[in-house]
Formats: sequence, C-alpha cells, structure tokens
Amino acid sequence: MLTFKPYYKNIMDIQYSYCSDRYQYTMAKSFWDNNKDQQIAVFNLFYRKAPEHNNWAVVSGIDEVLDMIANIGKEDAAFFKKFLRDESYSDFCEYLSKLKFTGNVYAMQEGEIVFPNQPIIIIEAPLIEAQILETPMLCIMNHQMAVATKASRVCRATDKDVFEFGARRAHGPWAAKYGAKAAIIAGCKASSNILNEINYGIKSVGTMAHSYISSFGCSVKSEYEAFSKYINSHKGENISLLIDTYDSLNCGLINAIKAFKDNNIDDDYKAGYSIRLDSGDLAYISIKARELLDRCGLKKCKIIASNSLDEYLIMDLERQGAAIDCYGVGDAIATSKEEPCFGNVYKLVQIDNQALLKRSEDKIKLINPGFQLTYRLMQVKDGKTSFIADVSCLKEDNLAKAIIAGESITIHDEYDQYKKTKINQGEYSYKILQAKVIEKGHRIKEQTKLEDKCKYYKENLYSFSPSEIRLTNPHFYKVDISDDLIKLKCELIESLNKEIEELKLDID
Repeated sequence: MLTFKPYYKNIMDIQYSYCSDRYQYTMAKSFWDNNKDQQIAVFNLFYRKAPEHNNWAVVSGIDEVLDMIANIGKEDAAFFKKFLRDESYSDFCEYLSKLKFTGNVYAMQEGEIVFPNQPIIIIEAPLIEAQILETPMLCIMNHQMAVATKASRVCRATDKDVFEFGARRAHGPWAAKYGAKAAIIAGCKASSNILNEINYGIKSVGTMAHSYISSFGCSVKSEYEAFSKYINSHKGENISLLIDTYDSLNCGLINAIKAFKDNNIDDDYKAGYSIRLDSGDLAYISIKARELLDRCGLKKCKIIASNSLDEYLIMDLERQGAAIDCYGVGDAIATSKEEPCFGNVYKLVQIDNQALLKRSEDKIKLINPGFQLTYRLMQVKDGKTSFIADVSCLKEDNLAKAIIAGESITIHDEYDQYKKTKINQGEYSYKILQAKVIEKGHRIKEQTKLEDKCKYYKENLYSFSPSEIRLTNPHFYKVDISDDLIKLKCELIESLNKEIEELKLDID
C-alpha cells in the first residue's frame, strides 16, 4: 500500500508564502542559471474588468500580502526538494532556502476604491524575488477583493445594517476568516464569525439555529420553552429569537412576544432585542410582525432578515417597504456568489529600467508598461471632498510633475484624443494611491486597525458622486493615463509590429 508522510504535522502550520505554482520555481531556476536573478524587475498587480458591471472594486488583502512577503525564506532546502526532486536542483534549493525579499513594495490602502488597470500593488525587486510572489499574492488579493467588492454592492443596496453570516458557505476556514474581514471593510456592520472578533476586535453577532429550538421538542409549547430558556441564559446580552421553525406569524412571533414579556424583556432592555425571519415572504411577514410587536408595546424590538439574500433581493424588499431593520447575508458575500473569481493579474512592466508590455491577441490583455503611480485628483468645497478624476502616470513624467506642482493640466482619453478634460491651477489637490510600504525588504508602514480601514473606505465612497456609486447603470468616473504613458505604450506596440512584419518576411 502506498503511504504518504506529510511535510507538516498540522495543516495549520502550512507556510502560505509558498502556496504557489510549480512554474514560478522552474522559471526561477532558469533565471538563476542565466544570471538574471539580480535584474531589478517591476511587476504590477491589477485587474482588467470589475465584476458584475461595477465601475470599480474595493481593495482588501494588503496586510496579508505583506505578512506573506515577510515569511519568504523560512523553509529549509529539504522543503524545496520535496517538489524540485531532481539532483540538478540541489544547489538551487539551497539558494531558495536562503532567499529573502530585499526589494520595495508600493500598495494602495485597504478600503481604497480602485479602477481597472490601476496598479494595486507594485513590486520592485530582484527578478526571482518578485516572480515567486505572484501566485500567493494573487490567491490572497483575488479572494479578499471579490468578497469586499460584493459586500460593497450588498451594503449599498440599503441604508440598514448588513451583517456578514457566510462562514459556513466560505471556501474553507481561511476564506471565512479573511472574507469576514474584507466584508467589514466594505460596509458590513458586523460578522457572525468569532475569529473576526478575536483577530480584529469587531464584535461578533448571532441569533440561534433551528436545531436549538427543535432540541426542546417538536411542538408549539416547546418552542416557547426554547425561547424562554434562551432569554434566561443570556440576560444582559443582546437577544435574538428565530421565529420561523414552525410558522413565523401564527406561532413563532406569538411565542417570542410571550417569552419576551414573561422574562421582562421590553423597550427598557438596554442590551437590545430582536426577532429573526429566515423564510417565506420576508416583506409581508416583516410588516405583519412589526404591526403585532408595536401593538404589544415592543416597539424597539428589531427585525432581522436572512435567507439567501443579495443586493437585488434587498433592493426589492426595500422597494416593497419591508419592515426590516437589518439583513444577514451569507453566501452572496462570502463566496461573491455571482462572480466568485476576481480578475487580478500580475504582470512584468519593467526590467532594469526598460519598459515592457504584454500585447496578446485580445485587446483587453494589452497592459500599460513601465513604473506607474496613480494620482487621484480632488477638490474640497464647503468642507466636502469630491473626486474629479484618476490618472496613472509614469514615475516623474511630465503630467506627474505638473500635478505635483499644482499647475493647470489637461487629461486626454487614451482611445479618443479629442475627449479631454482641463483642470485649472488652484482648482484641485491630489493624492497618490500607491504608497511605499516595504523598503529594501523591511516593512515601513504599520498595520492599521480594521475600523480605520472601514472609515477610509466610507470616506472614499462618499467622495464620488451618487451617480458613480449606484448599483444599476452607474455613471463612469473619469480614469485615464498620462500622455507620456500613452506615447511609450504606442512606441512599444509599433516596435513590436515592425519586428513581427520583418519576421514574417524572413519566413516568406
């Protein structure tokens, strides 16, 4: 019988810096063999198209990426020999065991609103160090940005609180943990996941399961007993009763009201109390429940709704005037159910100061070459910040210098030079979206608290116009690249086209 002895004794010990694809290391071996390991590479992590007809996405995952980078070089040669088995890899495995990240990293803040083709993370490092980051970095960023962007959509569907309830639907424990974090950044008020509270201090929330009620027996009387005993177990805490085990309106709600009143839970109860609806016509049931609760003097009893909700169902419930105070959303957020695969990519844009691009046969896969930074132009009027436009520039190109100097500028549309926007001197300020977070291998920016990331996201969100953040038919915010970047891109394409034509002539 074949046996397998795992390298790690415990699955929790797995080093996620090496959650990678084999070809990252076979390419690295070729770089090493050909003395390319010390060439300084610049890679950009970005996405080409936002999911679900969004104009934009929400950044989450940067701190986990920085932790991943810090843990490169913590495995011995024996680890690498587990998958680079041939003897010809022996010296290379020794090299990898001593390899540490020594480069620079520039990144957007978590909670940033980012548009297609803008660099979210920029890696500037020796080629092998930069190359082997690709897979674990994309693994982290694609998951968290999918969840954060979906959570943003769900939360923008209502002005009521949204709770993230998706741990049981997440694609594994780590996805549940970091997905909850991403959801909180993008607007969810709280999460049911206790790891969120342990790791980030954001209080976890919850109600009860149907199994709790059923455990007391299968009768209307036993439902009341379950409610009453639960209330007594949790006096002084926020209490929420699930009322749809048998019949939401005809027994669950009545038993909940009786249990609340019999145990002195009323509008003077400071910790807060609620009922939860998890099935049926949520609009109708919530309206009827609200009427009876109010008639019985329980006007401060909140109504929580769950049951496979997403932004579209929530918008419809709001349109119907549902008497719902907050929504619990599970798989729609935790798995980014409509589009579970986010499209971040990681592309080499410069090597030893030489700009590079990938052209391909698909127009959407044409990338912007060179070291780029994105400038968000804004104005402040009556104390409110409003975003005007984003423009990505080559590092220290003419437009970048003009923006930094506060001069009058003109931004051209990359695909239609007759479309242009002029912004006069004194009418704007700016911020650079990518900040240096690692310098020469050392982290130089401290991790921010989760609540600060939430605040940053909300400040960004409401600095766009309402038409730019609506869920359906959003107005497109102006996003361009500098004239110098356009020129460089065109020159590289023209040079490639010329060489391709010459190559065809050689074959003929």
